[in-house]
Amino acid sequence: MSATGTLRAPNALPMRRSARVRVVWLLVLAAVLLVVMTASLALGSRDVAWSDVWAALGGADHTLEQASVAKRIPRTLLAVVVGAALGLSGTVMQGVTRNPLADPGILGVNMGASLAVVTGIAHFHLASASGYIWVAMGGAALTAGFVYAVGSLGRGGATPLKLALAGAAISAALASLVSAVVLPRNDISDTFRLWQIGGVGGASYGQLGSVLPFLAAGFVLCLASARALNSLALGDDLAAGLGERVALARAVAALGAVVLCGASTAVAGPIAFVGLLVPHTCRLLAGVDHRWLLPLSALGGAVLLTAADVVGRIVARPSEIDVGILTAILGAPFFIHIVRRQKVRSL
Repeated sequence: MSATGTLRAPNALPMRRSARVRVVWLLVLAAVLLVVMTASLALGSRDVAWSDVWAALGGADHTLEQASVAKRIPRTLLAVVVGAALGLSGTVMQGVTRNPLADPGILGVNMGASLAVVTGIAHFHLASASGYIWVAMGGAALTAGFVYAVGSLGRGGATPLKLALAGAAISAALASLVSAVVLPRNDISDTFRLWQIGGVGGASYGQLGSVLPFLAAGFVLCLASARALNSLALGDDLAAGLGERVALARAVAALGAVVLCGASTAVAGPIAFVGLLVPHTCRLLAGVDHRWLLPLSALGGAVLLTAADVVGRIVARPSEIDVGILTAILGAPFFIHIVRRQKVRSL
């Protein structure tokens, strides 16, 4: 499941980095994540003093400010884990397909998961949180397979641009189907809004508890695939010559990415472009070694989504902008930049 060709960027930066530089970037991203998590607790439609933040972290909820922080804690944690999942799954998808344009949103995987959930709710009385997750993962897997099959048609097989075009077209079609399911159901249309746009508002500890086991499994599968992804980057023939079971390695990594995408979409909706922005940025920081790139992408995704959620709460006070809208505003120009300037064929 690889695309042929080689990425040629005439002004590309050197992609080798020392272990010390990579450790520094890991620590920097971890520190930035702590900062944005703290900002997420303190900032919003109502700003909260630091004394109330610390009191709420200790379990106090005696004042309105402390109660606001208590509600923001699960929201912040959900933004962190979903952002990490999307950043990591995007990196793995790019590694599995050797496609620099791969992203769960661009390839339609997130929207396929959304359609599966809203269909289950509207027509099959799906109601449990674990049911949402299983159905979303099934929808994500089916969509990923369908997009790859469509993108593989014709001469040249599954080239990056063909996969991106197939994913964009199928994603648009699936979004229309989501609207077709939602619009006739005025009684529950507000419930469906999450799976049309994507956001982390209204998060609860129950949501976190239901999704964490699935995300943990996806993280393990993806991180365990780091060495295999390094081998796949050399090409299937060379990877096989080095003793790698190419089909198995690709299947395990793809499964991990699908689990992360499906579980994330089940609790936060179809948030796009995190899996595109983060891997490319992290490659500039730490190079292409997936043993470092994967954890960096997880941290980077957590930082990006949490920061976007904070910005969405600040710029539209007293209302807020869903994080899925902000990531689309950031990611769409970046996608166009990759297509136009780098003229990529494959990783």
